[in-house]
Amino acid sequence: METEPPSTLLQLLTIDASTITGVVFIVVLIALLLLSALISGSEVAFFSLGAGELEELEDETTKHNHIRELLSQPEELLGTILISNNFVNVGIVILSTYLLNTFFSPELWSPLLTFIIEILAITGVLLLFGEILPKVYANTARLNFARSVVPFIFRLHKILKPLSKRLSKTINRINIEGRGPSLSVDDLEQALELTNDEDSTEDEQRILKGIVRFGSTTVKEVMTPRTSVIAIDIKAPFHDTLAHIVDKGYSRIPVYEDQLDQIKGLLYVKDLLPYVDASDNFGWQDLIRTPFFVPESKKIDDLLKEFQQRRIHLAIVVDEFGGTSGVISLEDVIEEIVGEISDEFDDDDLVYSKLDDHNYVFEAQTPLIDFCRVLDLPKDIFESVDGESDSLAGLVLELAGKFLEKNEEITYEAFTFKVESVDQRKLIRIKVTVNPNHEA
Repeated sequence: METEPPSTLLQLLTIDASTITGVVFIVVLIALLLLSALISGSEVAFFSLGAGELEELEDETTKHNHIRELLSQPEELLGTILISNNFVNVGIVILSTYLLNTFFSPELWSPLLTFIIEILAITGVLLLFGEILPKVYANTARLNFARSVVPFIFRLHKILKPLSKRLSKTINRINIEGRGPSLSVDDLEQALELTNDEDSTEDEQRILKGIVRFGSTTVKEVMTPRTSVIAIDIKAPFHDTLAHIVDKGYSRIPVYEDQLDQIKGLLYVKDLLPYVDASDNFGWQDLIRTPFFVPESKKIDDLLKEFQQRRIHLAIVVDEFGGTSGVISLEDVIEEIVGEISDEFDDDDLVYSKLDDHNYVFEAQTPLIDFCRVLDLPKDIFESVDGESDSLAGLVLELAGKFLEKNEEITYEAFTFKVESVDQRKLIRIKVTVNPNHEA
């Protein structure tokens, strides 16, 4: 008895089922490709966001908080992106291979030709549409891209967090075990000196060195010390205040009550301009602004960011007990990179005078950092002996261990410090002699 051929209806059903399966696989493949593009682009978008772009998101509280949370753990976020992207790419490769083997049957095509087509098609499409194009777009529109994908990436991160956390720990362990000796700030400075060439000017080298040291410099190292702070008593009459301002030439002056440790605010000279003709009874105290206090240990790179955010130019430096240590301005911070900034009110002759190549006369209250800059010395040359001193007078007193009288001198290595002038119990001028024959 002969077997009957399958019915036409059964054949149609079989063809339709195969077609539907192929269509479904193609749709899934496209979806996976879009997902790969989304994840790849998010890597570039998130890790290239700047502070200004994050500020634009502050109105969108939820998205802003999610982005902040993700970026607070960058290694785990990167782990989430890499894990999910690899899973998606593996899925794309499997589906693509299945579809290509279905349409390019080895029975009809050469195995070598089939292999080449698979490699070129899968790799090309995956690289172009899953990696290159989304990353290029995300880099040009990172804020909009991050804003769009953060809900999805945030949920994905929550799901994959156990895996990404373990991956992060493993990577950190490998880095710690295989990490070589770290470079210090001094090492970087030496590297800059070694790379000095004819195309690099002295100013460029100085700026580069300033940038290298910028992140490790504290407020205490660059501030104007307490003894050199120009301030106004809040009880001073208006005309005395004006005369003091004209005499000193500063645009922002701290205002204190009874003593300098009790700073009440800052007086901006521009706020007084409409009232220069007012009577002596004018209440100029109403014009003082809220002061900004910073600790001595604060890094100046962080202070610069706060100056930018608060849009202020002057801060009061306080010690661990809350007393006033000095003041620091935006100019002081910038000078650490670009060098000394002189304006029409600066007079270098009031700070020091150069007698010859080896002899100088300095004002005793000259900050140590300025003293080192004038003599072209490393700013930490006196670090082992200056104690808590910030000025040349403080250094001399620290070295002597007592108060020096006029014409007394003290020697430290190649430097001889001689007191030229005193006022009661305060050093006024100090002569510095540098011995060129001293052996370090």
